[in-house]
Amino acid sequence: MTPQLASVLMPLMRGMDPERAHDIALRALRFGLAGADRSADDPVLATRALGLDFRNPIGLAAGFDKSAVAIAPLMRLGFGFVEAGSVTPKPQIGNPKPRLFRLAEDRAVINRMGMNNAGLPAFLARLAHLPANRPAVLGVNIAINKDGAAPLRDYPALYAAVAPHAGYVAINVSSPNTPGLRDLQGEAMLRDILGAVVEARDALTGPRPPILVKIAPDLSPAAVEPIVEAAVAHGIAGLIVSNTTIARPAPLRSALKSQAGGLSGPPLRAAATELLRRVARLAAGRDLTLIGCGGVSNGADALEKIKAGAALVQLYAAFAYDGPALIPRLKRELAAALRRDGFKNVAEAIGVDAR
Repeated sequence: MTPQLASVLMPLMRGMDPERAHDIALRALRFGLAGADRSADDPVLATRALGLDFRNPIGLAAGFDKSAVAIAPLMRLGFGFVEAGSVTPKPQIGNPKPRLFRLAEDRAVINRMGMNNAGLPAFLARLAHLPANRPAVLGVNIAINKDGAAPLRDYPALYAAVAPHAGYVAINVSSPNTPGLRDLQGEAMLRDILGAVVEARDALTGPRPPILVKIAPDLSPAAVEPIVEAAVAHGIAGLIVSNTTIARPAPLRSALKSQAGGLSGPPLRAAATELLRRVARLAAGRDLTLIGCGGVSNGADALEKIKAGAALVQLYAAFAYDGPALIPRLKRELAAALRRDGFKNVAEAIGVDAR
């Protein structure tokens, strides 16, 4: 089956409860029912970031496959990288249902899942079975449990555990659905967490994947610079800008817009891109790789993120709406947009609008 054929079924999926549809999609992926993108990527899309080679800069954001049940099939859809997780030390059932809402009129999603996942041991067992020869880079997103968490213990332990399998590791301190998690973005606590994770990294004798931090789009302007400074001071490789938002940007048409949780999709795009541009200006001249996330639905959106300062781009909501056929189309659109704007490769376009 081709990704295009698999996407023909998306209207049927949209008629289901969103969480049930998501679970069915993961099962279908596990059984190879979503097909594979066997076409070669346009050479203009090949890029290097975080010391890694990417066939293209388009990635799947964390949250789609929290427990790493369908990583290999997702990679075969044509992504340049796939980020699994968030994974927590212990299994977690998440928040009460309903907790996932489809804002169809806005092509957006609100979730208050509460980082439901199978926990670290099950996650590691699945990563161990991934082939060594992968068509995409694997990112792993790590977070703490709602109950019994000790950030200075848990984040370093999680990093050390997933390091042998990951191309990079992202520290999630920005989900709005775990009480107190966003408080970890505060300058003092974040510096302590980063120091502890870096110490754990330096103690490893095996692979030491780059460390990134995923930040919220709702940060006050005064809070952004200390985060950048903390990342630079600890030699952190990059920032993912951004997670979902608790804001409700106008105009939202869906009757579900008042549901509590993190909003993703096109209504988030402008705020996330503006934050990305601000971070890029603060990080100018520093060795800090940025991944742009929030509201990417087409090639123009992806190029906007790259020109705002992102070396790589992630998506989530658009994939949930359009299915596997989105990835080949988005790559074609991005390649055409790069050439139209006179860029020979992705690297040439990074940050041109943030300078």
